[in-house]
Amino acid sequence: MQKTYLLLFFFSLISATYGQDKIDYGNNKAAGKYYQVRGIKIYTEEYGKGKPLLLIHGNGGSIKSMESIIPYFSQHYRVIAADSRAQGKSIDPADSLSFEMMADDEAALLEQMHIDSAHVIGWSDGGIVALVLAIRHPHKVMKLASTGANLWADSTALVPSLWKDEKGYYDSSHSKKLKTAKEKNDWKIFMLDWLQPNIDLSALQNIFCPSLIISGDHDLIRLEHTLKIYQNIPNAYLWVLPNSGHGTLVEYTNEFNKNVLDFFEKPFK
Repeated sequence: MQKTYLLLFFFSLISATYGQDKIDYGNNKAAGKYYQVRGIKIYTEEYGKGKPLLLIHGNGGSIKSMESIIPYFSQHYRVIAADSRAQGKSIDPADSLSFEMMADDEAALLEQMHIDSAHVIGWSDGGIVALVLAIRHPHKVMKLASTGANLWADSTALVPSLWKDEKGYYDSSHSKKLKTAKEKNDWKIFMLDWLQPNIDLSALQNIFCPSLIISGDHDLIRLEHTLKIYQNIPNAYLWVLPNSGHGTLVEYTNEFNKNVLDFFEKPFK
């Protein structure tokens, strides 16, 4: 199963858990707003008050992907949830996509919102974007929590079964003619994870903000790879959730919320 499809499965679990009587995160007109950012319109929703907290979802997801944690954190922060470029309501007709591009989008979005810096939570591809944001725009990140991120896209970073599934999908699909805008966009999003990221461990030395690196002990990202990320960030904690897969913030929402809040609120030691 590709990472994109697995994330969509997690997103469906979130929706089932929260039901129809709750806020429709990702489609809440009362909280939604578009910002013109680097040639496209980025869709955002805001909740709560206080210090800004930026949420970055995973591959093929949207603001809705983060709805398990928005209610909790909006009690403590001004939560800014955004649909990443080419995903959710943030339409991008261009034919390429990169993590650097999305990190630059997030920095530009904060600028548009007149926000000097924010706490950041990123999940999966969003966790990668959070790391790249801290590398490329360090002044924009106060603290970051990154769960399920990887630095490169081969089987030394991903569990072998996921890499084989992605390779099988690529081999069977790369020669197909893409006809519709949706097909082209879906392929662009898949290719993002197939070819990227390509981040040197040495680049992590440029992350100076306190960082919480999170993984499930049965994550799609190999635990030894997550350990390398943690070891190469100067000011980092590592948190591995037992009996958890890739969806740490969904599978253990209460523990995730509490521990990440504690990390944001307490001085780094």
